[in-house]
Amino acid sequence: MARDKRRLRFAADRRDEDEFIMAMEQADIEKLIKEGIPDAKVQVTDLVGDKDHYAAVVISSEFTGKTKLQQHQIVYKALGDNMGGALHALQLTTYAPK
Repeated sequence: MARDKRRLRFAADRRDEDEFIMAMEQADIEKLIKEGIPDAKVQVTDLVGDKDHYAAVVISSEFTGKTKLQQHQIVYKALGDNMGGALHALQLTTYAPK
């Protein structure tokens, strides 16, 4: 039981005393990325079933000629304040189309 309580504390980002920001849904992550990168092909996978640890593969022509760091920054910008908040962990793979 103590382990479950500890895990719950880490599953939410406490912004102030009265508000908890809970983990994001997979569809919301896909939507944010597609809104920020309109031509993106996005596949998001919940890695452990906790709606808190995801992997995403994002393919976009916007990545052409950019470094991996720049590509990831584009995705993080699309996710906005959710990254590091409601979205705790994201394993990110990005590609430019061939």
